[in-house]
Amino acid sequence: MAETSKDFLVGVDLGGTKILAGVFDDKLNCLGRSKMSTKSQRGPEAVIDRVARCVQDAIDECDLLPKQVRGVGIGAPGASDPETGRVIFAPNLVWEDVPLKKDLEKLIQIPVFVENDCNVQTLGVYERELKGKPRHMVGIFLGTGIGAGLIFDGELFSGFNRSAGEIGHMVLEVGGPKCGCGNRGCFEALASRTAIFRRIQAGVKDGQKTVLTEMLGGDLEDMRSGDLRKALRRGDKFVEKVIEEAAEYTGIAVANIINLINPEVVVLGGGVIDALEDEMLAIIVETAHDYAMQGTDKGIAIIASKLGDDAGITGGAVLAKRGTK
Repeated sequence: MAETSKDFLVGVDLGGTKILAGVFDDKLNCLGRSKMSTKSQRGPEAVIDRVARCVQDAIDECDLLPKQVRGVGIGAPGASDPETGRVIFAPNLVWEDVPLKKDLEKLIQIPVFVENDCNVQTLGVYERELKGKPRHMVGIFLGTGIGAGLIFDGELFSGFNRSAGEIGHMVLEVGGPKCGCGNRGCFEALASRTAIFRRIQAGVKDGQKTVLTEMLGGDLEDMRSGDLRKALRRGDKFVEKVIEEAAEYTGIAVANIINLINPEVVVLGGGVIDALEDEMLAIIVETAHDYAMQGTDKGIAIIASKLGDDAGITGGAVLAKRGTK
């Protein structure tokens, strides 16, 4: 292999708690990866420095040189401007108007491309799992919050203010629980991991019985999505009810998307789906078909992504590949 041939791509998933970088070949096979905590409290400069180190570690892991990398694609958790590579606003990182592309390129001397993290994950699923086949696709990601990515005619759609896909703030229950955005009854306040955990903790305070208190203690402080799966396997009726309701709200959101956009495929991903696909997917699909306008859902696939944690880094590689064509 010629040492100077630029045959490789790096994808970066920049989250509030961790940075994940992966090196990919042109066919989107992952050759190596590196992981680091974000330490966002240290401020943007320190975080960008850590991203640079994480990228360098992943490249070293594969015995490559930076000059063999064509581009680096990054998914950032918030509103980003792909034209300038600035992160406009990222609440999880406490960033406002940070020139991520410019600052990172200075450190690594490789072209950098920046997009919203859900857009990047959607790109990863679209190219890697769906082989770029559907014309229109929506990716919905249920994690700490809820976000989405929209693909129309094979291209990411970001809208007028580059904030399209904020599905987590679609109001599904007027006057419902308060959301982090200040509104009430948002999808995110009803079906995200944060919402599910809050609901369970509130139920326990009200005297609901659940095996989770035996497993984790009364305050349920260290609860993880995997703990919910364990509780369901042990026949926990309360947890089952909470998960079922979150799945129903997700199904209603999917039906709204089908009625509004009519994509060929709706892909569900994120930590909640990764942990609870078996318990949630059938309810989501059934509810979506119940709420979609008759005939509009014909032939539309509603599936769970198998990429898991790799969706972000894979999508970052796709972003870099598209940007360096």
